[in-house]
Amino acid sequence: MSDKTTIGVGMIGYAFMGRVHSQAWRSVSAFFDLPLVPRMAVLGGRSKESTEAAAAQLGWADVETDWRELIRRDDVQIVDICTPGDSHAEIAVAALQAGKHVICEKPLANTVEEAEAMVRAAQAAPSSVKSMVAFNYRRVPAIALARRYVEEGRIGEVRHVRAAYLQDWIVDPEFPLVWRLQKDKAGAGALGDIGSHIVDAAQFITGQRLVGVSALTETFIKERPVAAASAGLAATGTGEMGPVTVDDAALFIGRLSGGGLASFEATRFAYGRKNAMRIEINGSLGSLAFDFEAMNELWFSSGGGGFERILVTEPDHPYVGAWWPPGHGLGYEHTFTHEINDFLEAIATGADPSPSFADGLRVQRVLEAVERSAAEGSRYMNVED
Repeated sequence: MSDKTTIGVGMIGYAFMGRVHSQAWRSVSAFFDLPLVPRMAVLGGRSKESTEAAAAQLGWADVETDWRELIRRDDVQIVDICTPGDSHAEIAVAALQAGKHVICEKPLANTVEEAEAMVRAAQAAPSSVKSMVAFNYRRVPAIALARRYVEEGRIGEVRHVRAAYLQDWIVDPEFPLVWRLQKDKAGAGALGDIGSHIVDAAQFITGQRLVGVSALTETFIKERPVAAASAGLAATGTGEMGPVTVDDAALFIGRLSGGGLASFEATRFAYGRKNAMRIEINGSLGSLAFDFEAMNELWFSSGGGGFERILVTEPDHPYVGAWWPPGHGLGYEHTFTHEINDFLEAIATGADPSPSFADGLRVQRVLEAVERSAAEGSRYMNVED
């Protein structure tokens, strides 16, 4: 018998993010030696029949069709929010006020005002109540290793950041009008959904903030068939058309708090690119480069030579020692297991999880500055600290 303490988890939402979070909750204790063992107590969703089917498939013990009832349950100590952005703030604030730990999918909210309310709720909660925003790419071993290299001074002073997140899943103009293409539900388009990831990754790796931006955004397809049904990133449409109210692509330049220059591109219209999340950092002594489509590799240049490939599968690389022998690569789902591991460690030890809701607010403020700049002819906008 294990003498470890169990902790009950209630997760709200079971589509794409809910599925991958479920995988993380199921697997984390099998690979990481944690003082807390998560128990997948309850899954929340709107339809009882669909939620019960998802719970049976994903490993949840019970279901609720009202997220408020899920939060009230005595067997739930952690609330995991995997819903569209329009409900993040309401659920997170209520959960924190009820004394529950909260992990919330990114971006933190749909607006700066909502994100600020979430930060206030996190700050008002007892210090033992923890909260974290789920920027999973921080937990890619190669990205964590890149941060280590920057902290160790191996590339010197950061002078350039060059980041892009390229997808193509809505290039077809007949692809339906899913919630991710509606501003009232998603908050933003490519900018919020994938642009938030590269903003966070840039700030995480460099340890610096974006302090100003100048931006362009574009919506290439103005109308799409109204969605009849959707699952993950797949959907079927009706004959009725509806307006796309978010950006399809965002392009912006910025300045880092340390004086370096940065460029960012987020688009769902890069034909042939499936999930190309890329970042390159040039410093005074060297450079680092990463592409998620080759996620077990980090490229490093120093001493005036070209780039050398580092295969990030050694046991002394971040997170890797918990998994397989050297040379056996990890995948997308492992980043979420790492994220859940770090969150449980913080709860158990009393540490402050990272990225915090305050970190999520910082990204939200960058996104808002990008939108304001694009709306005002690419005028340079300072990012509020």
